Amino acid sequence: MKKFLVIFTVFVAGCSFSQQTENVDFTNIKAAIELVPDSSKVIGSVYCEFKILREVDSVYLDAIDMAYIFPEKDENEVGFSYDSDKLWLKSNFKKGKTYSAVFRYEAVPKKALYFLRKNDKWQIWTQGQGKYTSNWLPSIDDTNDKIEFDLTIEFNSNYEVVANGVLKNRKVEGSSIVWHYDMQKPMSSYLVAFAIGKYNQTTETSESGIPLKYYYYPEDSLKVEPTYRYSKQMFDFLENEIGFAYPWQNYKQVPVHDFLYAGMENTTLTIFSDAFVVDNIGFNDKNYVNVNAHELAHQWFGNLVTSTSGEHHWLQEGFATYYALLAERDIFGDDYFCFKLYESALDLGRQDIAGNGTSLLNPKSSSLTFYQRGSWVLHALRGKVGDAVFRKAVKNYLEKYQFANVETSDFIKEIQSLYGKSLTSFVNEWIEQEKFPVYKALELLEKESAKIQEYLMVDCEAKNSKCADYLKYDVSDEAKVKVISQFPSLVNKNTFRSSLKVRQAISQYITKVPVELKSEYESLLDDKSYVTVENALYNLWVSFPEDRPRYLSKTRNIEGFNDKNVRLLWIMLNLNTPFYQTDNKQGLYNELLNYTETRYNADLRMKAFQYLKLINSCNEKCQSNLKEAKSHHNWRMVKFAKDMSEQLEQNKG
Repeated sequence: MKKFLVIFTVFVAGCSFSQQTENVDFTNIKAAIELVPDSSKVIGSVYCEFKILREVDSVYLDAIDMAYIFPEKDENEVGFSYDSDKLWLKSNFKKGKTYSAVFRYEAVPKKALYFLRKNDKWQIWTQGQGKYTSNWLPSIDDTNDKIEFDLTIEFNSNYEVVANGVLKNRKVEGSSIVWHYDMQKPMSSYLVAFAIGKYNQTTETSESGIPLKYYYYPEDSLKVEPTYRYSKQMFDFLENEIGFAYPWQNYKQVPVHDFLYAGMENTTLTIFSDAFVVDNIGFNDKNYVNVNAHELAHQWFGNLVTSTSGEHHWLQEGFATYYALLAERDIFGDDYFCFKLYESALDLGRQDIAGNGTSLLNPKSSSLTFYQRGSWVLHALRGKVGDAVFRKAVKNYLEKYQFANVETSDFIKEIQSLYGKSLTSFVNEWIEQEKFPVYKALELLEKESAKIQEYLMVDCEAKNSKCADYLKYDVSDEAKVKVISQFPSLVNKNTFRSSLKVRQAISQYITKVPVELKSEYESLLDDKSYVTVENALYNLWVSFPEDRPRYLSKTRNIEGFNDKNVRLLWIMLNLNTPFYQTDNKQGLYNELLNYTETRYNADLRMKAFQYLKLINSCNEKCQSNLKEAKSHHNWRMVKFAKDMSEQLEQNKG
């Protein structure tokens, strides 16, 4: 694209913002953008079409802190004005007529578009999060106006560009490639997305013929299978379970550095945190399966059918949480499903006890309420009306409101029309009242699962004489973990013959290792679990000082997750083992210090900072990197850096 001069004027429009959706329906936006990463700039050209719903003299696109150049009039005699957050389109617009407008713009977004440079490699990605796409692309912040978006993106030819829809073509222009992506159906503006980086890809095809594309960093080729494990199975399951065919052209998933959240369900393009890129061992501790299923479920619940406002946000998050859990049940079984529901019921009960419970229709509710209580509503409702009624009603709901917006009453009406009875009392108890009906939820689970009944009987804090027996017999892993958490002294040599999950609990709750269990406890260092290895290494190092060199030698080459959890602990323990002189202590300290630099991911940096603080060794370089972290794009990194800086200042005093 050519560079251009910046010209804009200020115009105060004569219509109320709240009337926008009553006045106009934006139907299509075609945007061609060039990215200038060194200046974090977007240069764009936009063609938009819109249908006038009632006679007005102006409509607008949301556009935050942008600069514009455009002709006074285009072929449809549409004029333009800009007032720092809205681009106004002006004319004597006639009801029922479709208009178009063309304009160009520049922006240096403060949010929603992130330019990252690590090890001289660029990675650029978006995160609209409800209403922020207008920071980099003129669009509509209101989720009730759905638009067909087509993106054409120009960038360096050494990088992959992934965006919503189908890649229609890619054209080489000098040192750049122009990628043209096409969407065929409308969506809310917050779901417009792209990601640019050094990626390879692999592809599967669903049973219904939908292309499934999985992107990965070239150096992570051995992590592709464990990262994307069960992806096709979950896709096929959800299409069948929901009963409504996947509504888009394809489905792509791409990991990015230091993402703000676990994942984001952009239409046809889920962007997720590369913290979930794991090897076969990491899969046992921290896998992508639930996030994968959750974002996929959003393609129906949230993307296809979108809530009208925050009051009905649970129609997106509750549905995605519930259907993700159903997909996991298909993989991991009924007991897994019931225990996840049990854990969420307890969390919701604790929230009420703390005085933070709210109605599911409160737009300021917590994520716990929107996600987990919303999921519980669907589980309880399905149990009440029956499986056949529930599934048919969900299908009807999606068919009736596809590419549209809904309220809670719209969904309840679909259920009630098939159920044939009033659901008023159910809605009041499970949706409207502030307190979550935790006891009713637990009663439902007890009826559904013998394992839940068994688990609830376990109470070693009451010194139940059967607790020792629970560790011997064929009870659930969850029950054994509960025994170990309440009464770790009951663990004996035979307990170590249990599953990976139970052995992990041993590493967590037995921190002072008894001599008589030393040999068995040492076997935890061989487990296929980075969490277990980290716990066991520390506990053994503390419990048996004379064997510290042996433990350090055994775990020397274990890195752990992307945050190098085992490696960082190993360095810290090595530095605190003076008589273990196998390694250069200064070199190890420098390695730990280097992990605080900007070229590493946020989780790794935060762990490195924590260890340096723990050993009272956050030197000048460490503090300089900590200061830089306060301006990081990821809010978790910013909060961490500010908190640690305050603690260091207090320690100085």
